[in-house]
Amino acid sequence: MNKINYRALQNGSDIRGVALATVPDEPVNLTDGVIENIITGFVYLLSNKLNAPFGDLRVSVGRDSRISGEHIAGVVCKALQKLGVQALDTGLASTPAMFMSTKLDHFNCHGAIMITASHLPQNRNGFKFFSASGGVSKDTINKILEIAKQRDENGGATTSLYENEMRHEQGSYSIKPIEKIDIMTKYCEILRNQISVALGNTEKPLNGMKILVDAGNGVGGFYAEKILVPLGADTEGSLYLDPDGTFPNHIPNPEKDEAVKDIIEQVKIRCADLALVFDTDVDRVAAIDENGKPMVRNGIIAVAASLIYKLHPASYVVTDSITSPELADFLSKKLGLKHFRYRRGYRNVIDKAKSLIEEGKDCQLAIETSGHAAFKENYFLDDGAFLATKIVIEAARLKREGRGISNLVSELSEPAESVEYRLPLDSSDENFSKAGEAILSSLKGWTEDEGSNYGAVLEEPNYEGVRIKFPEGWLLLRMSLHDPIMPLNIESNIPGGVKRIIAIVKPILDTFTELDTNSLI
Repeated sequence: MNKINYRALQNGSDIRGVALATVPDEPVNLTDGVIENIITGFVYLLSNKLNAPFGDLRVSVGRDSRISGEHIAGVVCKALQKLGVQALDTGLASTPAMFMSTKLDHFNCHGAIMITASHLPQNRNGFKFFSASGGVSKDTINKILEIAKQRDENGGATTSLYENEMRHEQGSYSIKPIEKIDIMTKYCEILRNQISVALGNTEKPLNGMKILVDAGNGVGGFYAEKILVPLGADTEGSLYLDPDGTFPNHIPNPEKDEAVKDIIEQVKIRCADLALVFDTDVDRVAAIDENGKPMVRNGIIAVAASLIYKLHPASYVVTDSITSPELADFLSKKLGLKHFRYRRGYRNVIDKAKSLIEEGKDCQLAIETSGHAAFKENYFLDDGAFLATKIVIEAARLKREGRGISNLVSELSEPAESVEYRLPLDSSDENFSKAGEAILSSLKGWTEDEGSNYGAVLEEPNYEGVRIKFPEGWLLLRMSLHDPIMPLNIESNIPGGVKRIIAIVKPILDTFTELDTNSLI
């Protein structure tokens, strides 16, 4: 049996691995034993955080539509049972709804486990963990995996290194039967009520609205069936609402062009007011306006910010690192908000927003270009359905005025060209991050020493990689959060500008033999 590399299962503040042996050269590393070790690690840390015995804990377990999800959920629930924890099986659920199981008195969960790998291929799966204070941090995931690794190496025992986390394991407890709960019905009721109250408490506040949903065969079909339709919306033309973990129609990733093209066609055919595109577990969303134009990346950030600025003038909006200057201008000049361009990773932008609040600053929104949007009013939870609900409310208000949802971002300019290259680093060297840092240092040094010859200037402040402004546009070279890859984002404000920028920087990057720049043409 191959030894499991637990460290490789970490994906920022999530865990992701191979659950099905359907792809050559991708052996399963989410075995039943590995899963039990991981769940035990989470219970240790949750017990320690709450200073509560295992037997007092209630933990909900949900899953998206992946075909491995039902089996993994069974393994997770049995692992919780073995520890004396009360396991509550929600069945199919969205990631945000699972977090809400820790906030709603109706369920009183101390922790929640969501089985998902977001938009990754169908052979993958993984976990997101929550307590009532929010999703666990990257450091906590690292600790969970360290505990799991120790248990694996010690035949199910944990060494004294984690004695604090183990202190509640001892003592007698009874095996509790797995409890079935329905979190989605309560969650949908909350979202329906938000729409109803905002639009005047009428019985069918969305009468006359044509709103389409593309769930990508994930679990987001509920939004059409249990929220929009009961409130009077016409959803005919919605696509791929049925959960199907083989994802037969398109990758469930709303920031990708191939994921929105089918619903764009339906918007145009049906003259819809709005369409919403969810990822697999509904923590992300993109929107399509009444003209069939996608509101993604810069656009979805602009939409989300447009929903807060009237009530929270001059609030900070924290975004990831690859946003455009055009977006920054829209946020500051059109909406009067303060843009804080930070780092990639939804947990990074959320944590930065919370830290700004701790500094005494108003920050109402943290959002990635991928569509992860977290509002302060919603526990800073990245919840695609919550953002969708706010968009639906605004679309209905605008329609009453004879305007469309495109009005929200009509003054947002877009770059003439925008590309992303993912440049591989030689992964034979386990210390590839060291090589990446050397490349970044060299590029920064070139910009400071010779960049002025090309009109290149370092953009500061900058919190990730090296971002350089050119007369034609800008670039950002950074390290991937998880893989031996250096993403290179380039945008230009004129046609042909990307090629000009590549022509300037490629010779510099070509000097590093460990970096594959063949895609830069």
